[in-house]
Amino acid sequence: MKTQTPFATALVLGLALSAGLAGNPESTLAAPDIASPPRKESSGLRMLEELQTVITDLAEEAKPSVVSIFPIQTLGKSRDGSGERVPNSTGSGSGVIIDPNGHIITNNHVVGDATEVEVRLSDKTKLFAQVVGKDPDTDLAVLKVTTDHPLPAARFGDSTGVKVGQWVLAVGNPFGLDRTVTLGVVSGIGRENINLSRYENFIQTDASINPGNSGGPLFNLRGDVIGINTAIINFAQGIGFAIPSNMAKQVMNQLISKGKVVRAWLGVGLQPLTPDLANKFGVDENEGVLVNEVFERDPAALAGIKPGDVITKVDGALVDTPNKLSRLVAALDPGSSTRVEVVRDGKRLTLNVALSERRDAVVTASLPQSRTDLKLGIDVQDLTAGLAEKFRLNESRGVLISKVEAGSLAQAEGLREGDLVKEVNRVDTGTVGEFTVAVSKVKRGDTILLRVLREGRAFYVVLKPADR
Repeated sequence: MKTQTPFATALVLGLALSAGLAGNPESTLAAPDIASPPRKESSGLRMLEELQTVITDLAEEAKPSVVSIFPIQTLGKSRDGSGERVPNSTGSGSGVIIDPNGHIITNNHVVGDATEVEVRLSDKTKLFAQVVGKDPDTDLAVLKVTTDHPLPAARFGDSTGVKVGQWVLAVGNPFGLDRTVTLGVVSGIGRENINLSRYENFIQTDASINPGNSGGPLFNLRGDVIGINTAIINFAQGIGFAIPSNMAKQVMNQLISKGKVVRAWLGVGLQPLTPDLANKFGVDENEGVLVNEVFERDPAALAGIKPGDVITKVDGALVDTPNKLSRLVAALDPGSSTRVEVVRDGKRLTLNVALSERRDAVVTASLPQSRTDLKLGIDVQDLTAGLAEKFRLNESRGVLISKVEAGSLAQAEGLREGDLVKEVNRVDTGTVGEFTVAVSKVKRGDTILLRVLREGRAFYVVLKPADR
């Protein structure tokens, strides 16, 4: 006789019950006294419950170190200069306590122009915090509150070990909902060109980050802060960005000790390598960044770096974007020396550069990436004193682009009237005659590499002339 499964037994009893009630609506059928079989827990369920416990314990451990931040507005100053201080809810955000003495790290854009902010702790205590320092270049700020007892502080982890796919926990105060916890994974690392700050190296996560989360921590499963949540992409669910903890820690230490961040300076203008530029300079695409300008008496010039050099490494670290080169140099101390590897005329050179302190005005040249195989489409003339003044060119000689034909390759590559051509295929061109000779040497089907000056800043561009 075949043994029935519990499901089959229940099905038979259910059918019998239905039949009995249908035959005699007034009759009742007592349910048989059958004991339910004991529930068997699978190893998979136990593993999930253990993981759940890890996450809930992590959330409980992490939340006390997270604070709400409200920049202070002063209303109606009195005769003594004081006034009523009120929190600005529209600029509210999050922060994380980084030591028991009351230092807090958050985003610069959360603090804004405020010199004082209101901080609300997990136990509902409200404190006023002073702004220790701000760094717009990384969108970070450090605050300090004064208390009569140690505060619950988070610990920093090493963001170099962060991997795509690992689980993370974001804690913050989105939309005023205190200490909201969201779980997700790291969905990308090394994100740049997001145009949120000057030095970008973001951790991307799908852990839900919303307005108000800015400045809050991103934890790994060990409870270490591996990032400071900083931004979301509007209208894109599951895409948030965090500043890596190593970058945040370096900035934080300088803000606490100096009140500002001091960075090293190389003294070059840079642009990314397009396929055409890479071909012209004899390197692979994304193998380094192109130096389009070297500033006089700055570290790069003193070390012998020249326009047209392709920087491939800094202290052995590979360089593939201008942003990465800027980050690598900025992380070094002014006055220190660094080894810069360049490719020049097909040869690899290593130069020792003594770095100086970064100036406020940092220049990174760029050019539109669009290209098309149309004719050259430019008219040129010798530079005169009047033209140099008109186009704000601090030059005495060169070849001025006087007209750019609509729809031409030159227009597509971003050239415009007033640009000054300084080189053709790495040869100096100070006059229209020299320009004409250099262009005449270009063989049919070859491209032309121009070094162009615009308002005192140089860049390279590759053009493909029409057949002659």
